[in-house]
Amino acid sequence: MTPPVAKEAVIRYFKQDRFAEFIGIELLDVAEGWSRARLKIKKHHLNAVDYVHGGVLFSLADLAFAAAVNSRGLLAVAINNSISYVKSVEGDVIFAEAREISSNQRIASYTVDITDATGQVVSIFQGMAYRKRAKIDFTKKD
Repeated sequence: MTPPVAKEAVIRYFKQDRFAEFIGIELLDVAEGWSRARLKIKKHHLNAVDYVHGGVLFSLADLAFAAAVNSRGLLAVAINNSISYVKSVEGDVIFAEAREISSNQRIASYTVDITDATGQVVSIFQGMAYRKRAKIDFTKKD
């Protein structure tokens, strides 16, 4: 087992996710097997019918999933993800909270609830990851 990783190191590391940074996703908090992220909705996050684009919701959930599954410092990569869109977003901010459902030495399963400004669940993301043997260097700089 690896020693605990400081949450500040994980948050700093995931600021290097260029796509998440580009669209405005912010990792708020992280602990072993858990994370919380936020996105402030802007006009460019909307689709042609003025709803938050499904890809934006998926991307927010994916970043929260990545942070949670890699929070122990062992490299894990997604092997299967799915998302259900259960209602449209209300308000100008969305949150994603990832939590570990099951985990062993190689395979980990996570659920990510995406909520809007009213606290209502708008999407549910399921992610499965494969844990590799490599450790993550949380001191890596771009």
